[in-house]
Amino acid sequence: MVEKFVGTWKMISSENFDEYMKALGVGFATRQVGNRTKPNFVLSLDEQGTICMKSQSTFKTTEVKFKLNEPFDETTADDRKTRTVVTLENGKLLQKQSWDGKETCIERDISDGKLIARCVMGEVIAVRTYVKEA
Repeated sequence: MVEKFVGTWKMISSENFDEYMKALGVGFATRQVGNRTKPNFVLSLDEQGTICMKSQSTFKTTEVKFKLNEPFDETTADDRKTRTVVTLENGKLLQKQSWDGKETCIERDISDGKLIARCVMGEVIAVRTYVKEA
């Protein structure tokens, strides 16, 4: 079921991302860059079932490789060191990041041909929308 997420996705909108980054504890300067950056999201899957997720922008490119349901160490674009696990639940890809006693979840789903990423930190929710590149 991960196959529907495979491809290169171009961001077309980002709502409430500044508030989400504030909730994560991201500093002002990094938030300014984060708000102006419109990264591509690239997901690939190899024969062994290893998933590669990349966030590519002119500012920074991050990449993680993992298998579903197997925790791994991640360094996020804003330099948090997290323990992360990605699961597939009800057709949604859930990326749960834990660090310093905190937790956030990035929930990715496909709706009307678009990839919708809901970034949740406590009561704060940001929504980033992507379309698949040809």
